[in-house]
Amino acid sequence: MKKYRVYGMGAALLDTEIKVTDDELGKLGVEKGLMTLVDEARQGELLDGLRGHLIKANHASGGSAGNSMIATAQFGGPTFMTCKVSGDADGDLYLADLEAAGVDHPLKGQRCGGTTGKCLVLITPDAERSMNTYLGVSETLSVDELDPEALAASEYLYIEGYLVTSPTGRAAAIRARQLAEAAGVKVAVSFADPGIVAHFRDGLAEMVGDGVDLVFANGDEALNWTGADDLAVAVERMKATAKQFVITRGGDGALCHDGQAAHDIPVHKVHAVDTNGAGDMFAGAFLYAITRGEDFPTAGRFASLAAGKVVSQYGPRLEAREYAALREEFFGD
Repeated sequence: MKKYRVYGMGAALLDTEIKVTDDELGKLGVEKGLMTLVDEARQGELLDGLRGHLIKANHASGGSAGNSMIATAQFGGPTFMTCKVSGDADGDLYLADLEAAGVDHPLKGQRCGGTTGKCLVLITPDAERSMNTYLGVSETLSVDELDPEALAASEYLYIEGYLVTSPTGRAAAIRARQLAEAAGVKVAVSFADPGIVAHFRDGLAEMVGDGVDLVFANGDEALNWTGADDLAVAVERMKATAKQFVITRGGDGALCHDGQAAHDIPVHKVHAVDTNGAGDMFAGAFLYAITRGEDFPTAGRFASLAAGKVVSQYGPRLEAREYAALREEFFGD
């Protein structure tokens, strides 16, 4: 067995969650349900206009791949995370959260200047999240942050699609995929956001290369990526991109294709209040399950249970004790 179940790479961000109405979202000029890159001034402007709406601690670590790696680790699968934070207080908090969850990283004593990235997450009454992200030093994540030894010691490489927005991040993702392929490590890619597929398609295609082992996408991302009008066609076309793939469909559950057949995964019915982190949790739980030897239908059901749990509360992650409780509830161990 390898040292790590999954080697993740992505932007290190500190989340601020704020509850807003749809009218407020419109007045702020924020695109609903998408991730929008902003500069520090714009993020500050939005935050200043929404004082009093705060529903989650100002400094809660986030970032797509980071959330997923923490989930996999908390369920019991050792993980490693490549990211970039500065030597500021936010960077301290981000790394402390990784370490508390049992996620290894290469940044012990290696910190840069600048500002650690931040994500302003606006939550509307329908539980939809709209993200405004200032990448900070994450924008300069590069091949220099890769750890080839840790990567070779992993079962999977997990790349978040958001890396495509940065030229150096995209180059790092491509190089990581090449290193993984040479070392016999399976490659998983998350398409991350419908806006990423729509606006950074060529770069995402470079990251995917001739195809990867596993792709995580939601329904809109899968349709956009394949140019299909319905999901059945998208499923057929996705086979050209990945040997296996997962398409999440919100309240309609998910579809998991294991390379032989597609499996419908029912949604875990809950009252959703915040969808921030749902896809990250699904991916982290799914990766945990398949790397402990479970088949795709079982992994999908476990991931659905975990995602349902996280959307029923505010914030992209669970309390530490809740991961163990979910694992015991589902797997009995």
